[in-house]
Amino acid sequence: MTRRSITKRAAVVTATALVAVGSLAVGVSSAGPESAPRPVPKTSKARIAGLFDGWNAALRTGDAETVADRYADDAVLLPTVSNKVRTDHAGIVDYFEHFLVNKPTGRKIQTIVNVLDGNSAIDTGVYEFTLTDPDTGAKRLVKARYTYEYEKRGGEWLIVNHHSSAMPEG
Repeated sequence: MTRRSITKRAAVVTATALVAVGSLAVGVSSAGPESAPRPVPKTSKARIAGLFDGWNAALRTGDAETVADRYADDAVLLPTVSNKVRTDHAGIVDYFEHFLVNKPTGRKIQTIVNVLDGNSAIDTGVYEFTLTDPDTGAKRLVKARYTYEYEKRGGEWLIVNHHSSAMPEG
């Protein structure tokens, strides 16, 4: 192959590539706004704060699976009355099987909600639980700090991270 034919061949390859790229660019730019991804509208802070009510209602069923179903499969739970970090559905069920024996009833004292976007939000604050001793029936109040991180998955708001810790000063 001569130097001239190599140069000619390189020119043809370059021209073909430019035509292909130009055609692709025209196709993309003429696709129009209907094919562009639509932004997901943010949800309200009240909607996110209200997710606790559903979680608290799940506690009142006394069924650990019902409570655990409010968590994503890959959720992390740092619970109030256990030192063990729960990182899967089975671990979360196990925690609630033990926690629900105390017939917990939760109530938010303070809540701060940050809606990050249409599919994620954080609810953090202070809540308290009334726990009933299964043997004596005696009630005790546990006040704790909490953080719930939610993600909307498959159209449903799920807990992806839940941290709860008893207040250090009682």
